[in-house]
Amino acid sequence: MQKDLAEELHFSKYQISDWEVGRSLPDLNQIIVIAVFFGVSTDYLLGLEKDETYLNGKSF
Repeated sequence: MQKDLAEELHFSKYQISDWEVGRSLPDLNQIIVIAVFFGVSTDYLLGLEKDETYLNGKSF
């Protein structure tokens, strides 16, 4: 799963692994890419919003 996600988002699987275990955090640009990929707001991704807010196909 990490490898597939990493390839799709052009990150390394090691970056994703480090995020999952808390060794590092994604930077702002990476957070935006992840939010767009999953179709949610950055606030939702960061836990600042309880309800998923979809981006309705908007691109950045």
